[in-house]
Amino acid sequence: MARVWKMPRGAMMSRRNARKRQRSRENCNGRRTQRHRCSRNNYNMPKGSKIKLKAADEPDIDFGNINIPEIDPSIFDFMPTDAEAEPIVQTRYTKPKVYNISDEHVTYDNALKLAKDLRLGEPYQRAHCLVSGDFIFGDFIEAYIMTYKIRVPTMTIATLSLNQNNVDSLYHLMRTGHIERLNLVVSAYFYGNERHALIPYIYEHLDMGDRFQLAVAGIHTKTTHFSTAGGKHIVIQGSANLRSSGNVEQFTIEENKELFDWYEDIYTAIIERYKTINHDVRHKELWAAITTKKFND
Repeated sequence: MARVWKMPRGAMMSRRNARKRQRSRENCNGRRTQRHRCSRNNYNMPKGSKIKLKAADEPDIDFGNINIPEIDPSIFDFMPTDAEAEPIVQTRYTKPKVYNISDEHVTYDNALKLAKDLRLGEPYQRAHCLVSGDFIFGDFIEAYIMTYKIRVPTMTIATLSLNQNNVDSLYHLMRTGHIERLNLVVSAYFYGNERHALIPYIYEHLDMGDRFQLAVAGIHTKTTHFSTAGGKHIVIQGSANLRSSGNVEQFTIEENKELFDWYEDIYTAIIERYKTINHDVRHKELWAAITTKKFND
């Protein structure tokens, strides 16, 4: 007996429905081909990869006569081109602004002018100074001492760096007797860069009559303190090195014996440990020469 398989009810499709489903499949294939083509444009395909499209697979799409307006790309900049205009979008962080500082914004731009306008007459009198980038602190020390004819028994200067003009200025003050003894403390960084240039120049010009000492230490301080023959104790401290840095600097100068003693204790210990000139060498050589001559004779 033959077995007959019967199609479930509702499973039979008419020829018209079959054609509709076939067209639907073709449309889906066309859309998938279009998606793949876009994917190739959006991402980098490996070298050598090619996607071939048949002419029949290309969709025939007509967008009509549409006028595409011109777009100004500047509208996408959130920060305006004018530096002084307010930004469209407020941000927490902004780019640093660079300004040219005019002369009227600088308190002092000349060391001699500052020295003449500044005089500490009373104990504990203090002055705060803001100076321009072309101000040379080393020149101020010389101008201040020469203007008021100050005699300095001992001056101690700590600086990160200095130049040849600063050395010449200190040489002039020592040679004329305005500074009897000078202690100069420089940074190890400065010594490492100038050991074959300015360091020999310093020894040659400032080491006179055992009145000079050079110490080299890992410091970044900028201080000057000295006592005067008249009994004053001057302390100068701030951001300025002896030479000009090209930046706006500040320093404070005051007459203060307690602060002078505090700095004196600190730098005496530094100089004793990191000094580079052995003053006893000459004395021993002299004594050896005298005793040798005496006993040989």
